[in-house]
This record gives sequence, structure tokens and C-alpha cells, in this order.
Amino acid sequence: MPLTRRDFIARTAAAAATLSLTERLHAMRLATTVLPVGTAGAARIVSSTNGLRGVARAWEMLQRGDDTLDAIIAGVNIQELDPDDDSVGLGGLPNADGIVQLDASCMHGPTRRAGAVGCIEDIATPSLVAKAIMDYTDHIMLAGHDAKTFALEMGFTAQNLLTDRSRQNWLRWRARLNPGDFRLDYDDDVAIRFTHGTINMNAVNTAGDMSSVTTTSGMAYKVPGRVGDSPIIGAGQYCDQTVGAAGSTGRGEANIKACGGFLTVEFMRQGMAPEQAALKTLERVVAMTEARQMNDKGRPRFDLNIYTLAKDGRYGSASLYEGGTFAVADDKGARVETAAFLFKRAEFPTGPVPVQRARAR
Repeated sequence: MPLTRRDFIARTAAAAATLSLTERLHAMRLATTVLPVGTAGAARIVSSTNGLRGVARAWEMLQRGDDTLDAIIAGVNIQELDPDDDSVGLGGLPNADGIVQLDASCMHGPTRRAGAVGCIEDIATPSLVAKAIMDYTDHIMLAGHDAKTFALEMGFTAQNLLTDRSRQNWLRWRARLNPGDFRLDYDDDVAIRFTHGTINMNAVNTAGDMSSVTTTSGMAYKVPGRVGDSPIIGAGQYCDQTVGAAGSTGRGEANIKACGGFLTVEFMRQGMAPEQAALKTLERVVAMTEARQMNDKGRPRFDLNIYTLAKDGRYGSASLYEGGTFAVADDKGARVETAAFLFKRAEFPTGPVPVQRARAR
């Protein structure tokens, strides 16, 4: 006689009742354990394009056996300490009050640890502060004035992060805010510089150890205190030692709502290739975007870029709009590659059309 669903449930419940509490808890753990979907393969580093110099440095460190997180933080430090780069760290474009506020986060796959810092001022390398929070506290995130105090206690040196060039850009922006005020337009023939400046970097070595880091000065001229996706674990970056890592640059507010870093890794866990996972996450971002941020054709008025790396060394990147690039370093050297995309750049922002494009790596 066939076993009915009601009989099956009844028998299962009876069997469970005979188990001890310890046995039942063990059974629950087995049922929810996620087995590794990736195995160790090629060592590789993937980054946003502004990390080209950084992936080269990080690759050299991996080759001599350095830890994956140490390697990629050394990589992003290049941009953080470059006064000519106004997207991160020293020289980053300031908030509306003319103050540079920085964010960063990192994850270390082998130890399943994370650290993050938000709205820190006067410290040029927030990525290292995030790592110090991970290494020396039982917390994950510190923010604002207290984050700076912690950094100073840890031996970091405070400095003025607003360079002359960044200050001039801020003055141009402020002068043009209100045509009826008493400020004269500043160098009116010079375009105002805006950024969503960020650098994300992810690494895997031949042992399959993974790490990720994201650091930023955020939106240029943002409301003071604004925090984007970069310091939020699961948004601006995410690393799961058993699957892969992912991070992003672009409009952080849009990425936060989709939990983009976490979601991309979860899509890879489900079996998607890195590039396909990034494209799928971007589709979720579009679905979660409010009407005021969409054009008349239902396309976002912003861009977002996702960078992905699987445990076995497969990698990819995708942008909302055509023209995105990313940096890669491996045994073939450091280079820039073209990202996949959802929409044609030529028609942005009046009405780009969707394009199906994905490559297996």
C-alpha cells in the first residue's frame, strides 16, 4: 500500500521523538550545512580598473606566499595614498562641507573574519583601519570620530586628506550651487568633477584561500555622514571561503538594497559562473530601483559595476551599462579586461535597451 503524505509526516515525527536532543541538533546541522561548491584552482586577483597597479603588487605578494588579505590591502593602499587619485583616500573628493570622509571593509576567508570602518576622517588608509578592527577587536564596524580615535590608538597618523586639487573641485561645486548667492562662479569653463570613487579587490591563491576588500571616499559632495555600500559587509564586498568573493563600485545606495556582494556569491553557490552571477545581481538592482532613479524607458540613471572571483579561479565582471572594464592579475600578468553589461551605453540615459551577453570563464 502506498505511503501517504500524512503517514510519512507521522512516521517522521515519531522517529524524531526517539532521538536525543543532541542527536536532533546534530541532524539539523547536517541538514543546513553548505558543502563547498568550489575547489582550489588557479591563483588570481580581480579588481576595479583603478586597481591595475594594485593587482600587480598583490600578485607579487601572493607569489611569495603572503596572505591573500595582506596582499590585496597592499594593493588598494596604492590608490589610497595617491594624492592624484580623487576617488579614494588622500585626495578624495570631500563631502558637502569640504571634509573628506572615508569608508572601507574587508573579509578574510580562511578565518571567516571581517572588519569595517565608516565616515572616518584624517586617516588615509581606511582599509588598514578595517583590518585593525578585525584583528584587534571583537567588533566588525567602527564609525566616525570614535573610529579615528581607535586608529590613532593603533598607531595610525592623522593628516589633512584634502589636497589642493580636491579643494578646488569642491569650491567650483559650492560656487555653482545657487546662482542667486553672493559667490562668483569659479572657473566657469571648467567642468565640475564628480565621482562615486571606490576600489574593490578580491584574491584567491592556489590553496583556495580567499579575501576581499573595498575602500572609498564615497560620492563627491555627499551629505555629511553619508555611508555607502563599501563598508557594509554583504553589500560593497563579500567573501565566502567555500564559494567565492564579490565586490562593487558605483552607486552604493542601489547596491545596498540588493545586498549585492552577498547575493552575487550566493548565485555562484547555486552554480552560476562569476559573470552570470554578476549580471543576475544587476537585474535585482534594477528591480529594486525606485522610480525617481529611472529614466523614461525604465532604465537606471546611474551605473554599477560588480567584480567576481570563484574559489577555483574563475572570474568575471558586469556593469549596468556598456563600456565597463576591470583589472585582473594572474600568471599572464596584470591587465584590463572588458566587463559584461545589461544595457547599451549609447542610449543612456534616454532609453538603453537590454542586451543579452555572458561569457563562460
